[in-house]
Amino acid sequence: SLEEPGCLRSPEELEAYVERVGFLPLFAGAVPGFSVEEHTAADHWWTGDRYDPWEWRKSLPAGRRLLYGKFFAGKAGYIARDWFPEFANWRRNGYDFDSLYEDELASHRSKKIMDLFRDREELLSPEVRQLAGFASGEKNFEGAITALQMQTYLVSAGLRQRQNKAGRPYGWAVTVYTTPERLCGYDFVTSRYADEPLACRGRILEQLRTLYGAGEAAALAALG
Repeated sequence: SLEEPGCLRSPEELEAYVERVGFLPLFAGAVPGFSVEEHTAADHWWTGDRYDPWEWRKSLPAGRRLLYGKFFAGKAGYIARDWFPEFANWRRNGYDFDSLYEDELASHRSKKIMDLFRDREELLSPEVRQLAGFASGEKNFEGAITALQMQTYLVSAGLRQRQNKAGRPYGWAVTVYTTPERLCGYDFVTSRYADEPLACRGRILEQLRTLYGAGEAAALAALG
């Protein structure tokens, strides 16, 4: 409940907590205590009120102090800005996307998605699907877009409703995708590229061990 000690009751409190711990998935997993879910009031999720952490996803990424996306075993969560270069170097293994594709380590479908962001700052999820040539119900789209977030090439810049031809919003809010380089700058995102990717992985695992007592197997299960 909201009255429990340590319960996060606002997006600002969650932002401060994530900055303190470094990174945090939305939902509970293999490491006890390592989730937004376990630090917020269960009876306020999906209520649409101001204590609903599901609603906070609309505004938090826009502040740029946290990056949001499917970073944790294909599931959503936050990474504090200062920790993002560690994840980028580990997950990308030192590769920019173009190099990854040239070495045949990325799919043609992923390439079609990433090419959209060469001359566009951001795109809504349905726009990415359509422009990259995925059919309406095609499950491959979710797999490709999740993989690009896990690899830190794409992040969510928040949620937004689509607009009709008259410019009026309609329907559910959908994910706005962008690149972390646009949000934080290329030099910042790649600032750990000189390190061994395994060194970055080690620092991330050590953070989980220090803060949550996580063993390596549980930590890797939570991180993916």
